[in-house]
Amino acid sequence: AALAWVVGQAVEQLGGRFGPGATGVLQSALGNIPELFFGIFALRSGLVGVVQSALIGSILSNSLLVLGLAFLFGGIRHGTQRFRSGQPRVIITLMSVAIAALIIPSLAHGLHVPAGSHATALSIAAAVILLLVFIANVPLSISGPSPEQSPEDVWPLYLSLLVLGLASFAAALVSDWFVDALRPATKALGISQAFTGLVIVAIAGNAVENVVGIQLAVKNKADYAVSVILNSPLQIALGLIPVLVLLSLVIGGSQLTLVMPALLIVSVVLATLLNAFIVFDGESNWIEGLALVGLYAIIAISFWWG
Repeated sequence: AALAWVVGQAVEQLGGRFGPGATGVLQSALGNIPELFFGIFALRSGLVGVVQSALIGSILSNSLLVLGLAFLFGGIRHGTQRFRSGQPRVIITLMSVAIAALIIPSLAHGLHVPAGSHATALSIAAAVILLLVFIANVPLSISGPSPEQSPEDVWPLYLSLLVLGLASFAAALVSDWFVDALRPATKALGISQAFTGLVIVAIAGNAVENVVGIQLAVKNKADYAVSVILNSPLQIALGLIPVLVLLSLVIGGSQLTLVMPALLIVSVVLATLLNAFIVFDGESNWIEGLALVGLYAIIAISFWWG
Protein backbone atom coordinates (compact mmCIF):
# COMPACT_ATOMS: atom_id res chain seq x y z
CA ALA A 1 0.00 0.00 0.00
CA ALA A 2 2.83 2.40 0.82
CA LEU A 3 4.59 1.64 -2.46
CA ALA A 4 1.31 2.11 -4.35
CA TRP A 5 0.83 5.54 -2.77
CA VAL A 6 4.38 6.57 -3.76
CA VAL A 7 3.84 5.38 -7.33
CA GLY A 8 0.56 7.30 -7.44
CA GLN A 9 2.32 10.54 -6.56
CA ALA A 10 4.99 9.98 -9.21
CA VAL A 11 2.40 9.11 -11.85
CA GLU A 12 0.43 12.27 -11.12
CA GLN A 13 3.60 14.31 -11.53
CA LEU A 14 4.54 12.61 -14.80
CA GLY A 15 1.04 13.23 -16.09
CA GLY A 16 1.73 16.95 -15.91
CA ARG A 17 4.58 16.49 -18.40
CA PHE A 18 3.62 13.69 -20.77
CA GLY A 19 -0.18 13.57 -20.92
CA PRO A 20 -2.41 10.56 -20.15
CA GLY A 21 -1.29 8.25 -22.99
CA ALA A 22 2.44 8.14 -22.30
CA THR A 23 1.90 8.27 -18.55
CA GLY A 24 -0.48 5.32 -18.64
CA VAL A 25 1.91 3.21 -20.72
CA LEU A 26 4.91 3.96 -18.48
CA GLN A 27 3.10 3.44 -15.19
CA SER A 28 1.43 0.24 -16.38
CA ALA A 29 4.75 -1.17 -17.59
CA LEU A 30 6.40 -0.56 -14.22
CA GLY A 31 3.27 -1.55 -12.31
CA ASN A 32 3.25 -4.95 -14.06
CA ILE A 33 6.81 -5.78 -13.00
CA PRO A 34 5.53 -7.64 -9.89
CA GLU A 35 3.37 -9.87 -12.12
CA LEU A 36 6.39 -10.65 -14.32
CA PHE A 37 8.55 -11.70 -11.37
CA PHE A 38 5.67 -13.55 -9.75
CA GLY A 39 5.08 -15.48 -12.99
CA ILE A 40 8.75 -16.45 -13.28
CA PHE A 41 9.08 -17.56 -9.65
CA ALA A 42 5.75 -19.43 -9.68
CA LEU A 43 6.49 -21.27 -12.96
CA ARG A 44 9.84 -22.39 -11.58
CA SER A 45 7.92 -23.72 -8.56
CA GLY A 46 5.53 -25.65 -10.81
CA LEU A 47 2.49 -23.49 -10.03
CA VAL A 48 1.29 -23.18 -13.62
CA GLY A 49 -2.39 -23.19 -12.59
CA VAL A 50 -1.83 -20.29 -10.24
CA VAL A 51 0.05 -18.39 -12.95
CA GLN A 52 -2.76 -18.85 -15.47
CA SER A 53 -5.36 -17.77 -12.93
CA ALA A 54 -3.22 -14.83 -11.79
CA LEU A 55 -2.68 -13.54 -15.34
CA ILE A 56 -6.37 -13.68 -16.21
CA GLY A 57 -7.17 -12.42 -12.72
CA SER A 58 -4.94 -9.39 -13.26
CA ILE A 59 -6.83 -8.56 -16.45
CA LEU A 60 -10.17 -8.96 -14.65
CA SER A 61 -9.00 -7.06 -11.58
CA ASN A 62 -8.01 -4.01 -13.61
CA SER A 63 -10.75 -4.02 -16.25
CA LEU A 64 -13.59 -4.78 -13.81
CA LEU A 65 -12.73 -4.18 -10.15
CA VAL A 66 -10.32 -1.23 -10.38
CA LEU A 67 -12.07 0.49 -13.30
CA GLY A 68 -15.40 -0.11 -11.58
CA LEU A 69 -14.23 1.37 -8.27
CA ALA A 70 -12.72 4.35 -10.11
CA PHE A 71 -16.02 5.04 -11.92
CA LEU A 72 -18.00 4.38 -8.73
CA PHE A 73 -16.09 6.74 -6.45
CA GLY A 74 -15.43 9.28 -9.19
CA GLY A 75 -19.10 9.26 -10.16
CA ILE A 76 -20.32 9.61 -6.58
CA ARG A 77 -18.06 12.62 -6.06
CA HIS A 78 -18.29 14.35 -9.45
CA GLY A 79 -21.34 12.93 -11.23
CA THR A 80 -20.92 11.93 -14.86
CA GLN A 81 -17.23 11.98 -15.80
CA ARG A 82 -16.05 12.43 -19.38
CA PHE A 83 -12.86 11.23 -21.02
CA ARG A 84 -11.44 11.00 -24.53
CA SER A 85 -12.72 7.73 -25.97
CA GLY A 86 -10.20 7.30 -28.81
CA GLN A 87 -7.48 5.50 -26.88
CA PRO A 88 -9.87 3.30 -24.85
CA ARG A 89 -11.46 2.13 -28.11
CA VAL A 90 -8.06 1.10 -29.46
CA ILE A 91 -7.30 -0.71 -26.19
CA ILE A 92 -10.57 -2.65 -26.36
CA THR A 93 -9.87 -3.61 -29.99
CA LEU A 94 -6.39 -4.89 -29.15
CA MET A 95 -7.74 -6.70 -26.09
CA SER A 96 -10.11 -8.55 -28.43
CA VAL A 97 -7.14 -9.71 -30.52
CA ALA A 98 -5.35 -10.90 -27.38
CA ILE A 99 -8.44 -12.79 -26.20
CA ALA A 100 -8.72 -14.46 -29.61
CA ALA A 101 -5.14 -15.69 -29.13
CA LEU A 102 -6.33 -17.40 -25.92
CA ILE A 103 -9.60 -18.74 -27.34
CA ILE A 104 -8.17 -20.42 -30.45
CA PRO A 105 -5.51 -22.61 -28.75
CA SER A 106 -7.97 -23.48 -25.98
CA LEU A 107 -10.69 -24.46 -28.47
CA ALA A 108 -8.21 -26.42 -30.59
CA HIS A 109 -7.17 -28.39 -27.52
CA GLY A 110 -10.70 -28.87 -26.18
CA LEU A 111 -12.23 -29.90 -29.52
CA HIS A 112 -9.31 -32.26 -30.31
CA VAL A 113 -8.67 -30.79 -33.76
CA PRO A 114 -5.24 -31.46 -35.33
CA ALA A 115 -3.77 -28.20 -33.97
CA GLY A 116 -4.77 -29.26 -30.46
CA SER A 117 -1.91 -31.75 -30.28
CA HIS A 118 0.56 -28.93 -30.95
CA ALA A 119 -0.47 -26.62 -28.11
CA THR A 120 3.09 -25.54 -27.30
CA ALA A 121 3.98 -24.65 -30.90
CA LEU A 122 0.65 -22.86 -31.43
CA SER A 123 1.12 -20.91 -28.19
CA ILE A 124 4.64 -19.85 -29.18
CA ALA A 125 3.46 -18.65 -32.61
CA ALA A 126 0.55 -16.72 -31.09
CA ALA A 127 2.84 -15.23 -28.42
CA VAL A 128 5.26 -13.90 -31.03
CA ILE A 129 2.39 -12.35 -33.03
CA LEU A 130 0.94 -10.70 -29.92
CA LEU A 131 4.33 -9.22 -29.04
CA LEU A 132 4.65 -7.77 -32.55
CA VAL A 133 1.20 -6.18 -32.22
CA PHE A 134 2.15 -4.84 -28.79
CA ILE A 135 5.37 -3.26 -30.09
CA ALA A 136 3.53 -1.70 -33.04
CA ASN A 137 0.96 -0.19 -30.67
CA VAL A 138 3.45 1.53 -28.35
CA PRO A 139 4.01 4.66 -30.53
CA LEU A 140 0.24 5.09 -30.90
CA SER A 141 -0.32 4.67 -27.16
CA ILE A 142 2.22 7.28 -26.09
CA SER A 143 0.86 9.89 -28.49
CA GLY A 144 -2.14 11.84 -27.34
CA PRO A 145 -3.37 15.14 -25.91
CA SER A 146 -1.06 17.65 -24.35
CA PRO A 147 -0.41 17.56 -20.60
CA GLU A 148 -2.64 19.63 -18.37
CA GLN A 149 0.14 21.30 -16.36
CA SER A 150 3.20 23.33 -17.21
CA PRO A 151 6.63 21.89 -16.28
CA GLU A 152 6.95 24.50 -13.52
CA ASP A 153 4.02 22.92 -11.68
CA VAL A 154 5.52 19.44 -11.37
CA TRP A 155 8.53 17.67 -9.90
CA PRO A 156 11.77 17.64 -11.90
CA LEU A 157 11.63 14.90 -14.52
CA TYR A 158 14.55 12.95 -13.06
CA LEU A 159 12.89 12.87 -9.63
CA SER A 160 9.55 11.62 -10.97
CA LEU A 161 11.23 8.84 -12.97
CA LEU A 162 13.55 7.91 -10.09
CA VAL A 163 10.72 7.65 -7.57
CA LEU A 164 8.55 5.67 -9.99
CA GLY A 165 11.36 3.29 -10.91
CA LEU A 166 12.54 2.63 -7.34
CA ALA A 167 9.02 2.07 -6.01
CA SER A 168 8.19 -0.33 -8.87
CA PHE A 169 11.45 -2.25 -8.33
CA ALA A 170 10.68 -2.56 -4.63
CA ALA A 171 7.24 -3.91 -5.51
CA ALA A 172 8.92 -6.58 -7.66
CA LEU A 173 10.97 -7.70 -4.66
CA VAL A 174 7.82 -8.00 -2.59
CA SER A 175 6.39 -10.39 -5.20
CA ASP A 176 9.20 -12.88 -4.46
CA TRP A 177 8.27 -12.89 -0.75
CA PHE A 178 4.64 -13.30 -1.75
CA VAL A 179 5.37 -16.47 -3.76
CA ASP A 180 7.34 -17.99 -0.86
CA ALA A 181 4.36 -17.51 1.46
CA LEU A 182 1.73 -18.55 -1.07
CA ARG A 183 1.85 -22.36 -0.96
CA PRO A 184 1.80 -22.79 2.86
CA ALA A 185 -0.81 -20.05 3.23
CA THR A 186 -3.27 -21.57 0.74
CA LYS A 187 -2.80 -25.02 2.32
CA ALA A 188 -3.36 -23.70 5.85
CA LEU A 189 -6.42 -21.65 4.86
CA GLY A 190 -7.91 -24.29 2.55
CA ILE A 191 -8.13 -21.91 -0.44
CA SER A 192 -8.07 -23.34 -3.97
CA GLN A 193 -5.24 -22.50 -6.36
CA ALA A 194 -7.72 -21.06 -8.85
CA PHE A 195 -9.24 -18.61 -6.37
CA THR A 196 -5.78 -17.75 -5.01
CA GLY A 197 -4.49 -16.82 -8.46
CA LEU A 198 -7.63 -15.18 -9.81
CA VAL A 199 -8.45 -13.02 -6.79
CA ILE A 200 -5.79 -12.86 -4.07
CA VAL A 201 -2.66 -12.76 -6.24
CA ALA A 202 -4.32 -10.52 -8.85
CA ILE A 203 -5.48 -7.91 -6.35
CA ALA A 204 -2.18 -7.95 -4.44
CA GLY A 205 -0.14 -7.76 -7.64
CA ASN A 206 -2.24 -4.87 -8.92
CA ALA A 207 -2.15 -2.84 -5.70
CA VAL A 208 -0.37 -0.04 -7.55
CA GLU A 209 -3.05 0.27 -10.24
CA ASN A 210 -5.79 -0.11 -7.62
CA VAL A 211 -4.63 2.94 -5.69
CA VAL A 212 -3.42 5.08 -8.60
CA GLY A 213 -6.48 4.65 -10.81
CA ILE A 214 -8.97 5.35 -8.04
CA GLN A 215 -6.92 8.35 -6.82
CA LEU A 216 -6.99 9.90 -10.29
CA ALA A 217 -10.74 9.32 -10.75
CA VAL A 218 -11.55 10.84 -7.36
CA LYS A 219 -9.50 13.90 -8.38
CA ASN A 220 -11.67 14.08 -11.55
CA LYS A 221 -8.73 13.25 -13.86
CA ALA A 222 -10.77 10.74 -15.85
CA ASP A 223 -8.46 10.64 -18.90
CA TYR A 224 -5.49 9.70 -16.73
CA ALA A 225 -7.50 7.20 -14.67
CA VAL A 226 -8.85 5.34 -17.71
CA SER A 227 -5.44 5.35 -19.41
CA VAL A 228 -3.58 4.01 -16.36
CA ILE A 229 -6.19 1.34 -15.57
CA LEU A 230 -6.87 0.01 -19.10
CA ASN A 231 -3.23 0.06 -20.22
CA SER A 232 -2.40 -2.45 -17.50
CA PRO A 233 -4.62 -5.34 -18.72
CA LEU A 234 -3.65 -4.55 -22.30
CA GLN A 235 0.05 -4.88 -21.45
CA ILE A 236 -0.65 -8.11 -19.58
CA ALA A 237 -2.61 -9.60 -22.49
CA LEU A 238 -0.37 -8.39 -25.34
CA GLY A 239 2.98 -8.31 -23.54
CA LEU A 240 3.28 -10.14 -20.23
CA ILE A 241 1.45 -13.36 -21.15
CA PRO A 242 3.42 -13.85 -24.41
CA VAL A 243 6.72 -13.05 -22.63
CA LEU A 244 6.01 -15.64 -19.92
CA VAL A 245 5.05 -18.22 -22.58
CA LEU A 246 8.45 -17.71 -24.23
CA LEU A 247 10.40 -17.48 -20.98
CA SER A 248 8.88 -20.72 -19.70
CA LEU A 249 10.80 -22.50 -22.45
CA VAL A 250 14.15 -21.60 -20.87
CA ILE A 251 13.71 -20.88 -17.14
CA GLY A 252 12.87 -24.44 -16.09
CA GLY A 253 9.83 -25.61 -14.17
CA SER A 254 6.41 -25.76 -15.79
CA GLN A 255 5.67 -24.89 -19.42
CA LEU A 256 3.09 -22.13 -19.86
CA THR A 257 0.81 -22.33 -22.90
CA LEU A 258 -2.19 -20.32 -24.07
CA VAL A 259 -4.51 -23.26 -23.44
CA MET A 260 -6.65 -21.97 -20.57
CA PRO A 261 -9.64 -23.38 -18.65
CA ALA A 262 -12.95 -22.51 -20.30
CA LEU A 263 -14.29 -20.51 -17.34
CA LEU A 264 -11.23 -18.23 -17.40
CA ILE A 265 -11.69 -17.58 -21.12
CA VAL A 266 -15.42 -16.86 -20.82
CA SER A 267 -14.79 -14.52 -17.87
CA VAL A 268 -12.29 -12.37 -19.73
CA VAL A 269 -14.55 -12.27 -22.82
CA LEU A 270 -17.46 -10.99 -20.71
CA ALA A 271 -15.21 -8.40 -19.04
CA THR A 272 -14.02 -7.06 -22.40
CA LEU A 273 -17.56 -6.86 -23.77
CA LEU A 274 -18.78 -4.90 -20.75
CA ASN A 275 -15.74 -2.59 -20.96
CA ALA A 276 -16.55 -1.92 -24.62
CA PHE A 277 -20.17 -0.96 -23.89
CA ILE A 278 -19.11 1.40 -21.09
CA VAL A 279 -16.05 3.23 -22.48
CA PHE A 280 -17.06 3.66 -26.14
CA ASP A 281 -19.18 6.75 -25.42
CA GLY A 282 -16.43 8.52 -23.47
CA GLU A 283 -18.59 8.90 -20.34
CA SER A 284 -18.86 7.10 -17.02
CA ASN A 285 -21.03 7.27 -13.93
CA TRP A 286 -21.29 5.48 -10.61
CA ILE A 287 -23.90 2.93 -11.71
CA GLU A 288 -21.63 1.75 -14.55
CA GLY A 289 -18.85 1.41 -12.01
CA LEU A 290 -21.13 -0.63 -9.78
CA ALA A 291 -22.00 -2.91 -12.73
CA LEU A 292 -18.28 -3.58 -13.36
CA VAL A 293 -17.66 -4.40 -9.70
CA GLY A 294 -20.75 -6.62 -9.66
CA LEU A 295 -19.54 -8.71 -12.61
CA TYR A 296 -16.14 -9.07 -10.95
CA ALA A 297 -17.78 -10.31 -7.74
CA ILE A 298 -19.84 -12.92 -9.64
CA ILE A 299 -16.74 -14.22 -11.43
CA ALA A 300 -14.68 -14.30 -8.23
CA ILE A 301 -17.37 -16.25 -6.37
CA SER A 302 -17.55 -18.82 -9.18
CA PHE A 303 -13.86 -19.68 -8.61
CA TRP A 304 -14.11 -20.07 -4.82
CA TRP A 305 -14.45 -23.86 -5.12
CA GLY A 306 -11.59 -24.14 -7.60
